[in-house]
Amino acid sequence: MQTRPRPYHHGDLRAALLARAEETLREKGTAALSLRELARDLGVSHNAPSRHFKDKQALLDALALSGYERMTDAMLASQADAGESCRKKLEAVVRAYVGFCLDNAALLDLMYSIKHDPQASAALLEATGRWSELIEQLMLEGQRQGEVREGPLDSIGIPVFATLHGYADLAATGMLTPEVAEHGLDEVIAFILRGVAPDARP
Repeated sequence: MQTRPRPYHHGDLRAALLARAEETLREKGTAALSLRELARDLGVSHNAPSRHFKDKQALLDALALSGYERMTDAMLASQADAGESCRKKLEAVVRAYVGFCLDNAALLDLMYSIKHDPQASAALLEATGRWSELIEQLMLEGQRQGEVREGPLDSIGIPVFATLHGYADLAATGMLTPEVAEHGLDEVIAFILRGVAPDARP
């Protein structure tokens, strides 16, 4: 039996609002989000959320920003035990990215839709670039180490991002059969590594 969330009593109301908003997003979608409903769920006055979010758009903006920050943190954390090889680092960061996408499908959808909203904050727009900059830096490092082929970064990076985001979207939306999903990421990583590998010398 589904129970109502426990009333909020003290502490960080902003964090509590974001946590409950993410639960609602996952369970019911963006349309169900309401500052008044969040206040009711947390047991605070209906105008209490306005101290932190002026309207629903501000709440969505904050949710998306939190998502990008957490995704980037997960990708950075993946590098701790990846070793020195750029290819191993790239594999680790790909697994971290896809793992976040699978665990946060509803949030990911909001993240990618809201970054194109004209009302998106400067902080959000800045955060949207950090995770891709991490992968770009890895590819630059790989070029210096001779593990990634030479050439303009765009010509190497665009196919990588397209492959990575495309697979994550297919997996997160349940478009892959269990049989394909079981080994799909391994095959995607192998495909990406072959794509960025230095050209064979004659």
